[in-house]
Amino acid sequence: MLLNITMPTVYRSKVDIWLFVVLAFAALVALYSAGQTMAAGTTSAILVALLVAVVGVGLPLWLLLSTRYTLQTSHLLVQSGPFKWLVPLADIKSITPSNNPLSSPALSLDRLRIDYGKGRMLLISPRDKEQFLSDIEAARRAAG
Repeated sequence: MLLNITMPTVYRSKVDIWLFVVLAFAALVALYSAGQTMAAGTTSAILVALLVAVVGVGLPLWLLLSTRYTLQTSHLLVQSGPFKWLVPLADIKSITPSNNPLSSPALSLDRLRIDYGKGRMLLISPRDKEQFLSDIEAARRAAG
């Protein structure tokens, strides 16, 4: 695939099976808890149950469905659920393989560590790391 630097290129996150299972289990526990809380039948219990269901099911789904990396002409936009990072291509110092388990916008431990700016770091897990690396290097060369 050739990079078209006039159009954004989106890379989905690789998803480890174990993480998918953990997030699915958390969502099921939240649904069960919400159901048990609703059984009380009071207005406050129903409101708490709805909150638990929305957060406990919504956040894992949001993370699974929205974690992506968008390469644009001058920057990399990283999105995961409600979180966003904007990494200027010119500020990237290095990109190296990593298995670091720190919390990050990555749904796999097969990660890339992006060092950028003044001591900043971000861990991501694009499905096709080789294509991502090739495209980001091409975009960095084209940008400057």
